[in-house]
Amino acid sequence: MLRLLKRSLEPDLGCKVETASSGEEAFSMIQEKRFDLVLSDMKMPGMGGAELLRQIRALKQGIAVIMMTAYGSIDSAVEAIRAGAYDFIAKPFDHDTLVFRLRKALERNRLISENIRLHNAFQEQATFHNIVGSSPAMLKVFETIRMVARTDMTVLVTGESGTGKELTCRAIHAQSERKAGPFVTVNCPTVPEQILESELFGYRKGAFTQASSDRQGLFQAADGGTLFLDEIGEISPTIQSKLLRVIQEKEIKPLGGTTSIPVDVRIIAATNKNLAQAIEKGEFRQDLYYRLNVLPLRLPPLRERREDIPALVSHFIHKHASTMGRDPLPVSDTLMDLLRELPLTGNIRELESLMMKGLLFAKGEMMEPEDLREVLAVSPGVVSGDRAGTCLKGLPYKEAKEQCLKAFNGGYVGALLEETGGNVAQAARRCGMERQALQQVMKRYEIDPEPYRRKD
Repeated sequence: MLRLLKRSLEPDLGCKVETASSGEEAFSMIQEKRFDLVLSDMKMPGMGGAELLRQIRALKQGIAVIMMTAYGSIDSAVEAIRAGAYDFIAKPFDHDTLVFRLRKALERNRLISENIRLHNAFQEQATFHNIVGSSPAMLKVFETIRMVARTDMTVLVTGESGTGKELTCRAIHAQSERKAGPFVTVNCPTVPEQILESELFGYRKGAFTQASSDRQGLFQAADGGTLFLDEIGEISPTIQSKLLRVIQEKEIKPLGGTTSIPVDVRIIAATNKNLAQAIEKGEFRQDLYYRLNVLPLRLPPLRERREDIPALVSHFIHKHASTMGRDPLPVSDTLMDLLRELPLTGNIRELESLMMKGLLFAKGEMMEPEDLREVLAVSPGVVSGDRAGTCLKGLPYKEAKEQCLKAFNGGYVGALLEETGGNVAQAARRCGMERQALQQVMKRYEIDPEPYRRKD
């Protein structure tokens, strides 16, 4: 039987097959060489299949094990599955069934190995502050971060929503001489103008009705470190003028105060807004723009670095698997190819959300397109053009229409919420709708603003 299996499986599977006449011999070979798969009988003289499985699992080499068992011993095979065997096959079996099972196991093992390789590659690069990427576009970003971190100049980080602007700003701070100092984040669009001024510069007792005591501002809190101004394109002209003075004079004046306070703060700003266009419209001060844009850094969207998607997928799966009570799942080639083609207008944030949903919905031992069928149907741009016929083929007209509407609203409203940090009122103003009307659309198409809300 061993000789027959070796002769037939090697050409059919296209791989090297080695045989062992006992469990002890097999385990000795496994300790000396790297194997991807073990096909073992359950009952053998000496070490049985269950004990061999236990010892193989103890090595933690990720070897897939398939057990062969007699038809009347299915219960023992089920126990083997519970103990960690990948599959079992009942004897007598036909050759095609065996080859199919082995191919499936080898494919799964290949995907797991690739997943581990990508994760290990990421871990090796983790010294670059958890920024994942090895594409030419990201290598250029890393080099720019190293360059600007050596200086103490103001930095403006630009890029679409979800490209990792805050993570990049933290990397600049962590590599700078200010790394021992505080890193203070201000999410500008989420703070009303009248409050933002007092938050940044502080205030003196009696400056306004509720000012019952002096309060230190965020500039003072960041003294000796870095102040990160997220979405700076959204601040008002009044705050712009005061911010310009701080950059120029290196001092602040709290609300209600009469004297200025010197501050030693490096400012790093980020925006997904085109500030050059905002200047033309009179929405942003040109002199402030030039002060901020001393060292510009643009983050590429995922469509310009698609070769990084497999590594990002692996990173997010390992990041969230344990918190969701699952082992890290490999991703099928079909799903990976689909992820590479998706528009992913939400960039890294959207890809991370997809992987979390995939971990939640996956029913098998690897993540497949079917596990994300409902989610992918509402991804912006997936159901459009020539792809629409493929995605919606076989659906009744009414259901297909509803899927298209769901895709459009998910993409359109989702993009608005990305831009506004989950602020429904701002999103409604930008698209010319009443807030209540937009909320009704969000309720109908199950669009939750919470994932879009940024945390300080």
